[in-house]
Amino acid sequence: MKSRKSPYTLRSFQELKVVLDLKSLPDHRPLGSKERGKRKSSESEKELLERAMEGVTPLSKEKYAERIFIAEPAEGFKKKDDAETLKRLEDLIHYGKGFNVCDTPEYIEGTGYHVHREVAKRLHQGEFSIQAFVDLHGMVVEDAKEVFERFLKWAVIAGKTGVLVVHGRGLSSPAEPVLKKKVEEWLTRGSWRKWVVAYSSARKCDGGAGATYILLRQRPVSKRFKFKRPVGATS
Repeated sequence: MKSRKSPYTLRSFQELKVVLDLKSLPDHRPLGSKERGKRKSSESEKELLERAMEGVTPLSKEKYAERIFIAEPAEGFKKKDDAETLKRLEDLIHYGKGFNVCDTPEYIEGTGYHVHREVAKRLHQGEFSIQAFVDLHGMVVEDAKEVFERFLKWAVIAGKTGVLVVHGRGLSSPAEPVLKKKVEEWLTRGSWRKWVVAYSSARKCDGGAGATYILLRQRPVSKRFKFKRPVGATS
C-alpha cells in the first residue's frame, strides 16, 4: 500500500522559491519607521504609569519591618574550624609548634658597626654555628658580669665566633628582667661592642627569650673603621 503524499511537500528549492514569490509564507521583514509609528501609543510611558498607580498610597517607614538576614556557617564547618583551632592550641602548649620568639615583646636583637640588620635575623634563625655557651641564670649582677667577661675573653682567644649566653627571662623580677638587660648593655655599651658582629634572642630549642646568641669578630673594630662611612651612605 503506497503512502499518500502531502499536498504541501516541496520537491526542490525551485518550488520553495515559487511559494515565497506567491507570499504564501508570512513576511518577517523588520518593521519600518512608519509602521512602528502606527503601533506607538499616543500616551507616554509616564502617563501610563501614573494611571496604573492611581489610588495607590506608599507605606510609611513606621508601618513595615525590615528583614535582616544573618548567614551562619553550616554546623559541619563550625565543628571542623573549632577542631583545627583546638589542635593548634594543643600543639603550641605541649610541643611549642607555631610559636616564634621573634614575634614576642621579649625578643631582642642588634648589630655592631656597619653590619646589616639582616645578619641578626639570620643569627636568630640558626644560620651560624654556636660553638660554646655559658649559664648566668640565677647569679647576681656582679658575679654574672665577671663570668660573662671571662667567658667572652676565652671565646675570643679560642677563636669561637658563635656563642650562647643563658640569662633567664627574668619572670621573677618585680619590674624588668635584670640579667637580660645587663647582657644587652654589656654587648652594646661596654668594651665588648667592638667585638660584636650581631646578637639576638635564641630560638626556643636553645632557651628562647631567656638566652642570647652572640656572633663575635675575629679581631676588634679599629677606631678608623668605627667612624668609616657605610657603603651606600649619601650623607
